[in-house]
Amino acid sequence: MWMLSFVVLFIFVLIMFFFWFFWLYIFYCYFFGLIERFYCFYNFYFWLMSLIFMSFVMYISSLVIYYSEDYMSGEVNMNRFIMIVLMFILSMGLLIISPNLISILLGWDGLGFSFYVFGYLLSECKVLQCWYINCFIKSNWWCFYFNFYCLNIKFWWLKLHLLLWFYLWFFWNKSYYYINYSCFYNSKSSNSFFFLTSCSYSFSHTRFCFIVFFYSCYCGGVYLLIRFGMIIELYSMSNFVLFIGCLTMFMSGLGANFEFDLKSIIALSTLSQLGLMMSTIGLGCYDLAFFHLLTHALFKALLFMCAGVIIHGFNDLQDIRGMGGIINQMPLTSVCFLISNLALCGMPFLSGFYSKDLILELSLMSNSNLLIFLLFFLSAGLTVCYTFRLIYYVVVGEFNFKSMHCLGDENYGFIGPMFMLVLMSVIGGSLMSWVMIYTPVMICLPFYMKILALMVSLIGGWMGFELSLMVNYSSFYFDKNYLVSFLGSMWFMPYISTYMISSFPLYSGLKIVRVIDCGWSEEYGGQGMFMYLYKMSMMNQDYQFNYFKYYLLSFMFWVFIFVVFLIYTAY
Repeated sequence: MWMLSFVVLFIFVLIMFFFWFFWLYIFYCYFFGLIERFYCFYNFYFWLMSLIFMSFVMYISSLVIYYSEDYMSGEVNMNRFIMIVLMFILSMGLLIISPNLISILLGWDGLGFSFYVFGYLLSECKVLQCWYINCFIKSNWWCFYFNFYCLNIKFWWLKLHLLLWFYLWFFWNKSYYYINYSCFYNSKSSNSFFFLTSCSYSFSHTRFCFIVFFYSCYCGGVYLLIRFGMIIELYSMSNFVLFIGCLTMFMSGLGANFEFDLKSIIALSTLSQLGLMMSTIGLGCYDLAFFHLLTHALFKALLFMCAGVIIHGFNDLQDIRGMGGIINQMPLTSVCFLISNLALCGMPFLSGFYSKDLILELSLMSNSNLLIFLLFFLSAGLTVCYTFRLIYYVVVGEFNFKSMHCLGDENYGFIGPMFMLVLMSVIGGSLMSWVMIYTPVMICLPFYMKILALMVSLIGGWMGFELSLMVNYSSFYFDKNYLVSFLGSMWFMPYISTYMISSFPLYSGLKIVRVIDCGWSEEYGGQGMFMYLYKMSMMNQDYQFNYFKYYLLSFMFWVFIFVVFLIYTAY
């Protein structure tokens, strides 16, 4: 019976989705005068990159659904969860194979809508807050309004033949395109000020599957930037993209080294790798960025699965200081966790090595300056540093949880999908290098530059191990040390992009509630009127219960007034 209801609901959701899409597309076509080109909606865009990316999305999503059957076995609304997953896959497919920006916009908003529904399913405030941020930042409606406003300005100046010189200057000046594309680039890839949307997902107590889906959403943003990479070259945005990507990568790596939340560390590492992909796009290596996107999707999905099993085994504990020693009690999960982390570091002959090492070597061969060189290799060292620190705290350190707590990984519903991803994390990079890289890339570097990535990785691993052994490595020490607080809080970026914007409305709302709602309006509004009527009612009740006494007192009062009046008139 539940299967029939599920099928009916799924068909209803599909019908409503395409109905909404149809009328939205009609509105866009009518609004922009493109009604004669309506047939372009039905011509889906199939090419090698879209088909490969779609196959990876289907592969990882199928493993996630199989994994979630045991991970979310106690979930009451399991059917709703499956429907949301299917909605997510449908939106992702629409985003990948759409032929134009209008249908791509619908696929992107479909991803955000699936996140929003999933947040309501879990009833988590942090997820909903993050979606509200996405409504303004990541859907790029504000960039659309800005674009349309500027176009209106240009058309009206041209139509009225007023200030024609200003119109020509505005038309040829590319500052508007720089602003618009920079907004699109930063929001779609969660760079710079927009990294808080990714961190908001990780800071909440979300389930594992939602974290995987949020990562897939940002992979969709990177895919869009790779697909429309000609815009970067058209408006000479390569240096800007390269600098912002390197800065995001470096900032995320520093923040991950000062985090103790397991999911926050993984989310910040994801943000760091997204910055690496953006930097690769800035270098002009679009195929290599897509190659790293695919390899990173494999071992990062495996890392999310391992994190979900570890958090589930430790009774929803996310602080890595309370974990440790899982290699003795969860050996299979520990092996998967180690392989995914080593692939993240670029361990030779794992999947991350074939893309990350090639990116670092191409950055050395590019015409970038010393700052880009330092940001690239410092970020690579920081990646190895927080990875080895995470391995020490979770896998090989002392067991810091309850002494009577028993861990285990005998659940084959967890181990099966993880081993499928382990296989691809080991051999996937080698196999895809034959498919993605058609001609061998000629790397001509001196020996000391050739081993520079290896030396940086070794130094980063040693620093991560030493960082784990520090005695004063506590949250109290972080709060008192301003330099550590600055580096660990993402360079005070939350105070600039979130707290500064929301502090004044929230403070004003608090004052209004305290002064007006709980103050004067209570005194002279409903509560004050209630107290006044209550006192008058009690007084009237006293009059009724003691009417003889009150009548006698009133009679004596009037007699007293009469006597005083007589005495006054007598004199």
